[in-house]
Parts: sequence; structure tokens; C-alpha cells
Amino acid sequence: MTIATDKASLDQWYVIETEAALPVGTSPNRLLGVDLAVTRTEDGDITVMAEGRAEPLPIRKRFGFVWTSLGEPAGEIFPVPEADEPDRRYVPCGAVAVKASGLRIIENFLDMAHFPFVHTDILGSEPHTEVEHYNVEIRRDVDEVWATNCQFFQPQAALSATDGLMTQYIYRVMTPFTTLLYKTCPNSANRWDVICLFVQPLDPDRCRAHPVMYLIDDVSTTPALIQFQQLIFLQDRIILENQRPVLLPMEPRSEIPTRADASSIAYRRWLKEKGVTYGTSLMNAA
Repeated sequence: MTIATDKASLDQWYVIETEAALPVGTSPNRLLGVDLAVTRTEDGDITVMAEGRAEPLPIRKRFGFVWTSLGEPAGEIFPVPEADEPDRRYVPCGAVAVKASGLRIIENFLDMAHFPFVHTDILGSEPHTEVEHYNVEIRRDVDEVWATNCQFFQPQAALSATDGLMTQYIYRVMTPFTTLLYKTCPNSANRWDVICLFVQPLDPDRCRAHPVMYLIDDVSTTPALIQFQQLIFLQDRIILENQRPVLLPMEPRSEIPTRADASSIAYRRWLKEKGVTYGTSLMNAA
């Protein structure tokens, strides 16, 4: 059992369950190496207790999820303005267990280079394999990592897409274990589809991923949208669970980056600045 000790990981809000899926009564859960007991009353009141602590943990209900923290977050949960737009489809996609570092999952989410090889004939295809130059920055005013001007040719960018198209992306990393992307919307020329990924680190090498989508799509059924997104994520899971090392490497020159890895480089630098070690190779050096 490896419990998180770095404040940068502890002092964050984490999703632990989809609120609608939380049963009445007490159910087990886990976060950062600590066992949790989550109790929901008939009236819908929720209490989260952590092993070894007498006081309940703080909780928040946002984006259809229950959030908690083992530390002292500096602020409230980040905003996602699109989540409050009334004409968007709210599509929670369930939880996917992955035997990998939660940070590896965030980094994979930011990577466009794998599209043609992992999501063949959906998010990419040969010979369209080049990742064109994009911009990435750590936005100090909000303490987030953003990658902009990203584009990639996709045979089926979304379930509702009828033809291949050059898809525009914007990536946003809000906290070490949460990220989202804004993506070309096939059904609206001047708006973006939004796909969020909230990662719950259970242990350094094991986590649950909670994807949720906010879409402009009045055609597709909800089960079909969920199936499409889960297909993509399960293709990723095969790669993630076979990556070595399992923990995210943080030592210089441990992996050789390419131009396409600009967002990964910025993300790792940001993690290092914060002092995040949980789920990284730095745990072994501590």
C-alpha cells in the first residue's frame, strides 16, 4: 500500500463516483492509496470517511460526480462553462479501471500521434500520421496547461460525423489528474464539442477514469454515444496497461520526446514545478 505524501497530489479535488450510480448505504472506494467508505442516505445525503480519520472528508457535487479531497484544496473545482449550456447533451460514460499511473492516462489523452495506430479508421488513419505544429503553454493566471491550434485528419471524428475531416482541437489540463478537450463539432460550425476526463488515482499504478461529454448532437442516441467513447477508451487502455515503466518517468532523458510531444513536455514540467510525485518515477527516488 502506497499512500500519497506530496501536498500537490493531496490538495486536489478528485472524482470518486458518478452521483447517479452511488447506491444507498455504504460502499467501499479508494483514493491515493487510502480506503474510503462512502455512505448515501435515502434522502441523498453523502458522507465520505477515510481510513484512519475521525472527521469526514469534504465533498462537492459537480458535473454529475461526487468529488472529495484528502488534503486542503486551494480553491473550488475548476469551471467548465459548457457544462451549464442548456442545449448540450450531457453524456457520462461510466468508469473505466486501468492498471496504469493516472498521470499516464492524462498524458495519453494529450497525445495526437497515436491516433492512426491505436484508433485506426476512427480518430486517424495512414498515411495521415504527421502531427502538425501546435502551440502549448502553462497559463500562469489560471495555473493550467493549454495546447492550442491542434489539428488532425480523422476518418470519423465523432459518432455523428458522416465524412472524414480535419479536426481542430484545444486541450486544457486543469489539475494533475483532470483534463478536457474542445473539439470540432460536426453539427455546429461555431461551437466546440467538449470531452472531459477526470482520473481517480487508486494507487500509484492503478486508477479509474471517468469520462464525460458535453455535445451538440440531437441525432445520436445516448447508448450509442457512450459505446463510441468507451470503444476509444478501451483501445487506449490496451496501450496504457502495456507501457513501461508503469509510472510516469520524470527524469531528464528517460524518454526521447519528438516535436509532437510538446504538450507532454509542458505537462511534465508543470507537474515537476508543483512537486507532484504520486504515480511518477520520483516515488522510487524518495
